Amino acid sequence: MKTKSHLLSVLFVLVALVVSAQGAGSIHQVTIEPSDKEGELQIGVTHTLWIPDGVKTVRGIIVHQHGCGEGACKSGEAGAYDLHWQELASKWDCALLSPRYHQAQSQNCRLWCDPRHGSGKVFEGALKTLASQSGHPEVATVPWCLWGHSGGGFWSSLMQMIYPERIVAIWFQSGTAHSRWVSGEIDAPKISKEAMRIPMVANPGFKERGHQRFKVAYSGCYEMVKDYRKRGAPIAFTPDPLSGHETRDSRYLSIPFFDECLRKRLPSKAGSAKLKQIKINKGTLTPLHKNYTGVTELAPVKKGEQETTNWLPSKDLAEKWAEFIQKGLVGDSTPPPAPTNVKSKNGLITWNARADFESGIQAFLIIKNGKEIGRVPAKSKSSFGRPLFQGNTYHDTPAPERPEMKFEDKDTTPGSYEVIAINSTGLRSDR
Repeated sequence: MKTKSHLLSVLFVLVALVVSAQGAGSIHQVTIEPSDKEGELQIGVTHTLWIPDGVKTVRGIIVHQHGCGEGACKSGEAGAYDLHWQELASKWDCALLSPRYHQAQSQNCRLWCDPRHGSGKVFEGALKTLASQSGHPEVATVPWCLWGHSGGGFWSSLMQMIYPERIVAIWFQSGTAHSRWVSGEIDAPKISKEAMRIPMVANPGFKERGHQRFKVAYSGCYEMVKDYRKRGAPIAFTPDPLSGHETRDSRYLSIPFFDECLRKRLPSKAGSAKLKQIKINKGTLTPLHKNYTGVTELAPVKKGEQETTNWLPSKDLAEKWAEFIQKGLVGDSTPPPAPTNVKSKNGLITWNARADFESGIQAFLIIKNGKEIGRVPAKSKSSFGRPLFQGNTYHDTPAPERPEMKFEDKDTTPGSYEVIAINSTGLRSDR
């Protein structure tokens, strides 16, 4: 169905759900139908918002924006249910939002990934509706972290120019519109001083560099970093040596990056929209190279070197960055939290668990009378990178069929049950 009304009065349909204890919180969905008016959004979209239990006032929204094409759009349905990303949101009393554009494969992705074609205003309108329906009016005004893959990075780079005062930080996952406006393919936005104060990371895959289709993702990210660093912007070029266009294990750096930026930038008063300014001169610089093979040294913070350096918000992040550009991963030496609330009824074992903040959850071991009797899932559905409990797709989202925190013991012999969590690096929790 196509609307005949203006964007701000476009038809909204909202559904509110309650998530199970394994991702304790509430889910709210709003669907916006496509418009047939020129200049308005021509593609429908569903925004799914997760709000953690116990949050009185939402402080910000972490936006996980998919890329172009039917497969990427489909992945957007699962983003808000990701336990690892939910853990980041919970830590800062934030909501987690995953838009899902209803783009057909034959449709031009620019209809939505350029927010000037209507998706920016629809995004604002969706937040207002979600704010009303969730009982959290602050959802309409609190700041955002933007994570965007491919076309989602394109979208994020233009949202940055339209709403610089609303954005905590941006992670460009193999995507930006920068090269397109530099070449004249699209209209160039006005780059304000406020936009150049937002902390950013540009993270292409090294295998994209010579790829016929995706090489622009690599070169575009690099040229954007060079341009923005000349302007004094806080941004780092961070190619993944193991990946192509897929997201692989970037979450093990993007989550701590957002964590650090949320710590430094979220307003002290919950619900406020006014962000703290990042202290760029307090960051850590690292060498800026187009190819990091063999490069591991960290540069000291020195004035006047911005054109040949990356900027990262802390020394700890810079160390994680150095590990990532060499290995394509970030290590973790701490075990995950132990599962809680283990229950048994008629052979059905259930439990609750929080994701390991540094490395997520890989699986759970089920122990009966001191002996291991099962593993959930029996095999991870992760298609890329480290194995995860919910699986990990090309798009950094859970697999379509996500396992639940339950196990059926077909042996009716009475027993005492325990559950052990395993994080993605293989470390085990206490029982």
